[in-house]
Amino acid sequence: MNYTESIKATAGLHHLDLLALAALIRSGEVSPVEITRAQLQRIEALDADLRSYACVTAASALQEAQAAETEIRQGRYRGPLHGVPIGLKDLFRRAGVPTAAGSAIHRGTPADLDATVVRRLRDAGAVLLGQLQMTEGAYSDHHPSVAPPRNPWNADYWTGISSSGSAVATAAGLCFGATASDTGGSIRWPCAATGLTGIKPTWGRVSRHGVFELAASLDHAGVIARSAQDAAVLLEAIAGPDPADPTALQAPVPHYTQAAEAPVGGLRIGVDPDWNAWEVDPQTQRMMAAAMRVFEQLGATLVPLRFPSDDAAQAVRDWAPLCAVEAAIAHAPTYPSRKAEYGPVLGSVIEAGHALSGLAYQRILLRRMAMRGQVDALFAKVDALLTPVQPMPPLTLDTVSVLGRQPGLVEALQRYTCVFDMTGHPCLTLPAGQCQAGMPMGLQLVAAHLGEPVLFRLGAAFQAATGWHLRRPAM
Repeated sequence: MNYTESIKATAGLHHLDLLALAALIRSGEVSPVEITRAQLQRIEALDADLRSYACVTAASALQEAQAAETEIRQGRYRGPLHGVPIGLKDLFRRAGVPTAAGSAIHRGTPADLDATVVRRLRDAGAVLLGQLQMTEGAYSDHHPSVAPPRNPWNADYWTGISSSGSAVATAAGLCFGATASDTGGSIRWPCAATGLTGIKPTWGRVSRHGVFELAASLDHAGVIARSAQDAAVLLEAIAGPDPADPTALQAPVPHYTQAAEAPVGGLRIGVDPDWNAWEVDPQTQRMMAAAMRVFEQLGATLVPLRFPSDDAAQAVRDWAPLCAVEAAIAHAPTYPSRKAEYGPVLGSVIEAGHALSGLAYQRILLRRMAMRGQVDALFAKVDALLTPVQPMPPLTLDTVSVLGRQPGLVEALQRYTCVFDMTGHPCLTLPAGQCQAGMPMGLQLVAAHLGEPVLFRLGAAFQAATGWHLRRPAM
């Protein structure tokens, strides 16, 4: 039995890491058409229950796979995404394909252009399987007409927001990685909930041209994958300056994949033991303690420090009104003119944005600038920060159903996530344990602006020393 036959006889191709599949495609052991057809069949078999896709583009995916197969056979190999099937969160516009951003307003309306991220994935030779389901407008709840994606580990548990479809499809083997976005935690929560790796890059590292907007200064375009190395491949393909997006950073894109191969000896990881443990459940604390031991064994140095936790708590409180103002601007073309077509949650957010005074908004901006400076200063002493993704174990759907009536629980959930959307620092989420109920749990690494290479070094080394990212749901 050859290597490919062995994989098929055991775990199956659908659960391979992206890079492992890429190696098989490049060697000719696996055909892009074969794997794309297998992915489409798996989507057809499982996604009626999982509900991760808003739109499957089977015909064009097979055409792209055939083109990739022809090019590879002719020696025109483009790189590790060539012929690899991936998914797109349904806010990345794709020409000719309905791109709804989880809303009723745009449902069924084909986009008139490719987002820059989509164009760059095409240039890399990726096969685009379809648009992945998401919350309405990328805020906290799905439109009432949308059936939310279901967690493949256990359907009674939360999938995170708003990149829920991206996480469910990647975890369930319905794509080999996906684009995603993060405005308050929407890459990191879904990754923690489904045992995946996600990168929220530095704000502006990835162009937002052609991406439906929730809150312009908070939105981060990124990726969800099965490993740090896979995430590095995807980010390297989509990052970089873009004339169509003047807010995209001009810095050249490093070789993230090479950075992921570098040892971590000598890197300094900052840890605030008080902030990381304040009202944090014991299961999460044990996961963090185990992760710290791994990083020390790998040669990294743990550096105790004091995170500006009081100001971070204020940043969490400031996030919602800031997001509301920016959402009101983003939705001005359709709200309030088409108010009746909005779901109650996003509609109320936009209303709150209209109601905020200019003075209150300016105070938020001033506090935000100060917070960003305080976090920047920490990276004079350390190369990365280590925090939980959330202070509680995985959330059940029953718990999530009452979040809106428990503002304290919402603030706790956002404690370690939205503060870094406010500051724009890059964050890498890694699976690092499981709770007593058997659900995945995750941690977060944070770096200085444009510090993604450090995050990939640490993430890849951690995953080489542990096996949490290799766990797959039984399906």
